[in-house]
Formats: sequence, C-alpha cells, structure tokens
Amino acid sequence: MNAIELLTNDHRKVRALLKELTDTTKRAEKTRTELLATIAKEIEVHSKIEEEIFYPAFKDAAGEGKDEAMYFEALEEHHAAGDLVLPDLLGTDVTSDQFSGRAKVLREMIEHHAGEEEKEMFPRAKALLGNETLRELGARMEVRKAELMASPSLMDIPSKLLGAVASAISPSSDSDDDAINLTRDDDMPTAAARKSGSGKAKGSSARRG
Repeated sequence: MNAIELLTNDHRKVRALLKELTDTTKRAEKTRTELLATIAKEIEVHSKIEEEIFYPAFKDAAGEGKDEAMYFEALEEHHAAGDLVLPDLLGTDVTSDQFSGRAKVLREMIEHHAGEEEKEMFPRAKALLGNETLRELGARMEVRKAELMASPSLMDIPSKLLGAVASAISPSSDSDDDAINLTRDDDMPTAAARKSGSGKAKGSSARRG
C-alpha cells in the first residue's frame, strides 16, 4: 500500500465514524463516548504519520511556491482540528446540546481538510514523488501507525488531571487548588513567631537565674 492509499483509507474511516457520531442523539451516551474515543485516536495517529513522514517528503520535493503553501495550510488545518476543536469536543458533556453542534463542526473541518488533500495535495504528491517513493513512504507510515495505535494517547488522560500536573510542576503557578503542597503553610511557624518564642524562653531563663 502506498502513502496516498493509506491516507485515503484513513480519511474514509474517519468520515464514516464522524457521520455515525453526528447521527446520534444525546440519549446515546455510551455510543457517543465510544465513538469519540475512537475518532480522537484515529485523528491523532493520522495527523502524526502525515506530519512526521508524508508532509516532510512532500515539502522537500515541492520547494517554494504553491505546493509549499499547500503544505503549510495542511499543517494549520491539523492544528485547528486536532489542537482546538477536538479537545473542545472531548471536554463537552456527550448528553448536551453543545456536543451535537461541536461534533458537526469537527466533521465539517475534517471533510474540508480531507477533500482538499485528495483533490489537490495527493495528485501533486504523485507527480512530485513518483510511485516508488510513495510505496516506500507508505511502508514507513504503516509501521509508524501500528506503533502509535498500540501506544496510549494523551487524549485518554482526563483534562483535569493534566491541568493539576501542569500546575504542580510549573514554577510560576499560584494555584493552591492544583499545586502539590508537601508541607502546609499553616503548620509551619513564621519567622516572627519563632523569634517571639525564643525571646520568651530567654526571659524565663533569666528570671530563674
């Protein structure tokens, strides 16, 4: 399977999953949850193999001009869908009305992106790279895809947990709720209290003497 065939198959699968998701109602909580997890993983893995293997090969062969602009546009569309719209959907209650609207937005973005690649980028990639290179890229992408599909996804980690960890390790964080405090401030005597206590102890000792 060459690179274009692999990516086109991915597009077909994600389109079908998104259609199934947007056809559900808010009563289908379990179905929506399972579909969304599958879609998130597919999009994450598909984006990675494109950005790590296919896009760089396309850019190197394209040089400057319209083809290079196509490369940068594709990267921006990945950012918009994968880093903005998808996380927003993952953080939305699947039984809410907002979920339905956000799922439709993601579907429209993926349809647009996949359509542009299939109509514009893939034909140019075939012309620029040739069949042999596309087969080599496809083989590398299949191996990388298998690795990524078998590995855990950051999207599987609850957003609240990620936020707490980020706050705990950030030196600039001033959040008391999320930071990990090994010692409570109110259990430690202040410098003034220590000084006062020391003074009282000395006075008491002098009177006894």
